[in-house]
Amino acid sequence: MSISMYQTCVPVLVRALTNMSAVLAKGAAHAADRKIAPEVLLNTRITPDMFPLIRQVQIATDMAKGAAFRLAGQEPPKMGDNETTFEELQARIASVVDMLKSFKPEQIDGSEDREIVLKLRSGDMHFRGQDYLLAFVLPNVYFHASTAYAILRGVGVVLGKADFLGKP
Repeated sequence: MSISMYQTCVPVLVRALTNMSAVLAKGAAHAADRKIAPEVLLNTRITPDMFPLIRQVQIATDMAKGAAFRLAGQEPPKMGDNETTFEELQARIASVVDMLKSFKPEQIDGSEDREIVLKLRSGDMHFRGQDYLLAFVLPNVYFHASTAYAILRGVGVVLGKADFLGKP
């Protein structure tokens, strides 16, 4: 049995974002329990030249949202990237999860060879649909989700591998 583009995209990304939401919830609880201003955690970086927690979540959600829309041949909606609280990040994740769940398999299946062009400041990136999903989107979503996890773990939030992976 083969696996479809839809199955490789939507359920996988929904799970990654759902798990990231749970990790953020633990971060918010940690801040509240220890009377740490939430913005301290939200603006924490692993190193000075990396993005802070807020931006890690924004990029992960943008990647996930962009995948479904582009594979379906649609332009992804833009988001404001103006979140400043855990609650606003949770709302952003929930919004993107709802968008992902709105796609039907027939909108994404068959997109393996769809031409995907990303317009970046550094120049255009060209992909076939399957390569875009497997070699660009999924690694990027996991990178930014794991970086968000690492930021929170690094400031003492009690997290384990099961928090990142979630439950099947």
